[in-house]
Amino acid sequence: MVQDEKLMEKIVALCKRRGFIFPGSEIYGGIQGMWDYGPVGVLMRKNIKDLWWKEMVQLRDDMVGIDSSIIMNPKAWDASGHTQAFTDPLVECKVCHLRFREDKPDEIADHEKIHKGEKVEWTNPQNFNLLVKTFLGVIEGKESQAYLRGEITNGVHVNFKNVMDSTRVKIPFGIAQIGKAFRNEITPGGFIFRDREFEQMETQFYIKPEKEEGEKWFDYWKQNRMDFIISLGIRKDKLRYKDHEKLAHYAKAATDIEYEFPWGFDELMGIHNRGDWDLSRHQEYSGQNLKVKDMETNEEYTPWDIETSGGVDRLMLVLLIDSYKEENDRLWLSLSPKLAPYKAAVFPLLANKPELIEKAKKIYQDLRQDMMVAWDDRGNIGKRYASQDEIGTPFCITVDFDSLEDQAVTVRDRDTATQERVKISDLKEYLQKKIQT
Repeated sequence: MVQDEKLMEKIVALCKRRGFIFPGSEIYGGIQGMWDYGPVGVLMRKNIKDLWWKEMVQLRDDMVGIDSSIIMNPKAWDASGHTQAFTDPLVECKVCHLRFREDKPDEIADHEKIHKGEKVEWTNPQNFNLLVKTFLGVIEGKESQAYLRGEITNGVHVNFKNVMDSTRVKIPFGIAQIGKAFRNEITPGGFIFRDREFEQMETQFYIKPEKEEGEKWFDYWKQNRMDFIISLGIRKDKLRYKDHEKLAHYAKAATDIEYEFPWGFDELMGIHNRGDWDLSRHQEYSGQNLKVKDMETNEEYTPWDIETSGGVDRLMLVLLIDSYKEENDRLWLSLSPKLAPYKAAVFPLLANKPELIEKAKKIYQDLRQDMMVAWDDRGNIGKRYASQDEIGTPFCITVDFDSLEDQAVTVRDRDTATQERVKISDLKEYLQKKIQT
């Protein structure tokens, strides 16, 4: 466990040092559970979201996308049960008055150790609503109270009828969304594992309300999401399914895909058969007809929903942990080229030779038309390699004096550190093939 704790410390330090992730509002002392993504981190996040969107929407005929608003009519949260049931059971330390989730005994035990043998008493558990309140309008009062969304699911369900009416989708079909959500977490932690502001990637897949259909599509999405995660380069032996022993009030079935974090297996993504809970509730509270008519039987029914839900931040943390490599004095991130912030870096062998800089700049300007490419002419080649290795850049391209004669460059592979001579005219095609494999 000590080694695992050190791994997290190293990853947090790397993220700060190389511009992946910064503490939110750091110059003012920070704010717990809030993180800012730096120049490298924002590129990696974009790659994660683009890959997810391509697989879920672009390459499927049965999925469309939306982007719903962060603030919704408060009645929508009454209908979904969030104003009543979106709670955590909290206990308060009577010594220092800090609050912790009752269902996190390890965190409670760690807190008791801080008091070094002093007797710690806890209050009885009390439910605490996780919705973050905000106010609309010029006068602060009950009439103008609203909420920042605690999850992005609700925005899909309230737009179900709009999507059906404005497109040619037919059951079974899904709606995909990527967006920010907010929770008033009492004990955020695990770096970017549990935050107060985070981004979700979700699909709501609507099916006929039949047991066989529910089982078929639930199993399908379980396997589909596991295959996607593995396709990102995450090790299979670090992943597992965990069925929910106790189902939420809305669920007919629920499974988590878990990853073995340094602190043990924990949730990475969830797959849920939500039945007709959401559409039925919104139909009841809004008074709108959200049923679908079967064109063959002429019957109306409320569709069931198979949900897949994962966090951008949590998946990014898994990718950072899983790709972190140290060997001898070398450190690198073995990220899939599809996810790497920069696909390649271009170097002139020497920074004080105009002819090398000019040649390298032309290559750099050409490549950046088709992919994210870094430019680096600081220090010696060894330091440049080390810097690019730490942010996961899969290929480094060096323009040397021979390049002026043979019109070729040296391409270094991040993972093997091997070098290959490639013609400049073939370079773009060479990289594109490597990135897609």
